Amino acid sequence: MAHITLLDGSIGQELVRRSGDRPTPLWSTRVMMDRPELVGDVHDEYFRRGATVATTNTYAVHRSRLVRAGMEDQFADLINAALTQAEQARGANGGRIAGALGPLLASYRPDLKPDPDDAADKFAELVGLMADRVDLFLIETVCSLQEAEGALRGMAQGGKPVWLGLSVMDEDGTRLRSGEALSDIAPVVTRFAPEAVLINCSRPEAIPAALEVIAKFGRPFGAYANGFTGITQKFLEDAPTVDALEQRNDLGPDAYADHAMAWVAQGATIVGGCCEVGPDHIETLANRLRAAGHRIV
Repeated sequence: MAHITLLDGSIGQELVRRSGDRPTPLWSTRVMMDRPELVGDVHDEYFRRGATVATTNTYAVHRSRLVRAGMEDQFADLINAALTQAEQARGANGGRIAGALGPLLASYRPDLKPDPDDAADKFAELVGLMADRVDLFLIETVCSLQEAEGALRGMAQGGKPVWLGLSVMDEDGTRLRSGEALSDIAPVVTRFAPEAVLINCSRPEAIPAALEVIAKFGRPFGAYANGFTGITQKFLEDAPTVDALEQRNDLGPDAYADHAMAWVAQGATIVGGCCEVGPDHIETLANRLRAAGHRIV
């Protein structure tokens, strides 16, 4: 049987849910500012439920997002707060820390076309602040070749493994959300050589077709899906809040584990959950993996 890395599940959505506060455009960054201990609680619980990787609450900590709220001066402090909470959880539970790097401008918005040179500089700044305190970097929800180029260039001096997370169209897992063929990212993967290629923040039903494509890249691969009914037009507006997205009611822990176990059968060695996939899902998946004879590493 295989050695499987089990990622955690949703961080941002889980924090917003636990806080009970009204969502804001700053998403989980706002929760971390008001109640940083909740971040550590979420990491701890995922480790206890079977995850072996804690994903830092830094997905949305970008200068471009903080400027809108007049909070750019808190950039480094917020990175430090997120890293501290992950470090404390790792110290208590073991495991690894993945430094999360979300889209520079907005999620699911390849139309914004971030300049690769500018993106590389901004990602490099994040890498400089995080590299000494994480075990690997996880670039998440990359929706276009241009986004991949800028983010991966920014990783060049990080000195840590890089995992590339790509997001595909809900109705066609062979295409990035930009509409570009997923297979067209192969030369970018070859040039920058991330340690693993993943599919993330996509509908679980779209993932099998995507895995067929990335399995040909010659690198470890895997997936972690979201639990949204779909990406709404309202969420694609400037500075959206997560209440513009709706959670599915047909993707409980057992149903999600069915999807993830099928990905493992396709050869995936890294699995976990994204938005709306919580601790119960990860625990059920951990139990299913062990029952099938896999070793969680």
